[in-house]
Formats: sequence, structure tokens, C-alpha cells
Amino acid sequence: MKKVYINSVCSISSQKTFDNSVFLDDIIFHEENVIPSVNPNYRDFIPPAESRRMAKGVKMGVAASKIALKEADLETVDAIITGTGMGCQRDSEKFLSALIDNDEQFLTPTSFIQSTHNTVGGQIALSLQCKGYNFTYVHSSISFESAVLDAKLMLENDEVNHILVGGVDEIGDYTATLHKLINHIKAEKIGSKELLQSKTAGTISSEGGNFFVLSNEKQTSSYAEIVALETYNTLGDSKITELAKTFLKENNLDIEAVDLVVLGNNGDVTYDGFYNELSSGIFKNTQQVYYKHLCGEFMTASSFGVWLASKILKTQNLPEVVKLNDLQVSNYKTILLYNQYRGENHSFTLLRKC
Repeated sequence: MKKVYINSVCSISSQKTFDNSVFLDDIIFHEENVIPSVNPNYRDFIPPAESRRMAKGVKMGVAASKIALKEADLETVDAIITGTGMGCQRDSEKFLSALIDNDEQFLTPTSFIQSTHNTVGGQIALSLQCKGYNFTYVHSSISFESAVLDAKLMLENDEVNHILVGGVDEIGDYTATLHKLINHIKAEKIGSKELLQSKTAGTISSEGGNFFVLSNEKQTSSYAEIVALETYNTLGDSKITELAKTFLKENNLDIEAVDLVVLGNNGDVTYDGFYNELSSGIFKNTQQVYYKHLCGEFMTASSFGVWLASKILKTQNLPEVVKLNDLQVSNYKTILLYNQYRGENHSFTLLRKC
């Protein structure tokens, strides 16, 4: 089977990450619990007449995909695979509100049409005139991982050569209010700097679009090799430590071979124990980083983690703002990412310097 490489990246998040010429040089520390994305100038990527009709998630997806393609020096790709947990929430809320307000009568279909989860992948295909395989995974908090697994299988078996893969989710005001009511979002305001010092339930919520060009052809611009990826819906009686050991063993690695661990800590006292078990256990002598204090939590936030790990492998630079411990590594070759959401949908991703 062929190897799979990340040949380009682009992140639109609550940080200024869409510019690939810098790497977390100018950090924005947020004080709110619901954080919007920092947007590029969408006029540079989408005609204004089209942009006005697009949902926020669609605009993030189209812009991020075009930036990623430009870096990979491609006009189009063989396939587009998107992961999204909630789709275009704002249009969904708009349609449902109109449904209630108008007593289910005289409804225009526009918001409903634009609220479907595959709108992002469809609009990207239209903008690129890509008529190849186009699939959207809606698998809750492993939607992005599902998209990567699909692309990885296609590339390993040489079915195609270049695939655009992304994870995108947007914030909806009404949905955010509901998440606050059920304590998925913290009730009290907390600065993103102090997120992990919080001892309460819930986290901070945000949105973003992270896109990558994956290929079985290595380029000089390649960021990393995707060695392996595995997901687990629930752990059952297994401990996360045992799963981590098994995952590494299956890939012929021991714990000492991992140079860096990227963890998805989000400040939720109820569920951060999964990360703490690894950070204080088998990886206590491994350099550790986290990222959700920068990008917030959303269903495809793990795609920001992959962006972060890819940039670290390529630049060999580790920004101070993401460090969880003070261990030092001179050369990053192998990075392990672990993420979970509210005790379910655990995932391990293994990246290697190429």
C-alpha cells in the first residue's frame, strides 16, 4: 500500500491561522465562552454576490479549501471529503424559527436547502468544478476522523492521487443557548488562558474550518505522513492507557518513540480525566501540548489539532502558548494525537515527519 501525506494545510479558527506564512505568532486570548472565528477577507476567495447567500460554515470551507489547494500547487483534486458534526447550524435555526413563526405556512425553501450538512462539500466542488467523489461524514465528534480514514483508504489503494479533506462547523446562537442550559458550555465566563484551571463542567465553544490536501505523492512542501488513525465510540471496561499502548504496539512503536503528544483538553472537569490519565501516566516523560484554549470546542475541533501537529512537524517549532509541560525535544519526528468528546468518540492519530 502507498503512504499518505499531508501536502498542504489551512485553518480558519478563532485565531489568525489562515495565513500559512506565520504560526501562532499573534495569539488572541478570549474572555467569552462562545467565540466566533477570525475570518479572512472572503472577497479574495468568493465573489461577493455568492458570498452573501452562503452560510458561515460554507464560506469557511470554500476559503480554506482554496488556500490549501494553492499551497499544494493544485487547481483541483480527485475527491472532496468533508466532516461536520452540526452542518450549517444558522440556516437550520433560521428555517426552524420560520416554521414556528409562520405556523408552518408560506415557507421559502432557501434556508432548508442551505442547511443540509453536505452543503459545504457541494459548494467547494462547484467552486473548483470538481466532478469526482464527494462525500460528507456526519459522525458527531469523529466526523473529521471518519473523513480522513476514508481518504486514507482511497490513497493507500491508489484509487486517486489527491484528496481535499476538511472538518468544518459553525456556531448557531440558539444552539449555543441550549448548550449553556445543559452545561455543555460553562455558565461562568472564563478567559481562555485559564481554561484548564477551571474546576467546573462545560467548556468554551467556537467554530472553524480546517482543510488539508492529502496525497500518496510526497512533495517538497509536504507537512507530515499520516501513519495511522483509529476511533472508538466507547471504551467499555478498557482504560484509555491500555488503548494507547495497544495502538502504539499495532504500529510497532513504544512510548519512548513518541516525541510529542497533542491532547484535546477543554477545561471540562467531568471529562478531562481521560487526558490527565495519559499526561500523568504513560506520557509523563513526553512533551505534551493542548489547543482547545486557542480554537474552542466544536465537533470537528480535532482537525485544528491535526493542523497544529502538521505545522510543528514541518516548522520544527513549538509555540509556548500550547505547551502543557516543560519538557524539551530538539527534533520532532513522531506525534500522537488523542481526542474525545464528553467521554465518547475517542480517537488516536499518528503523524510522522516526512
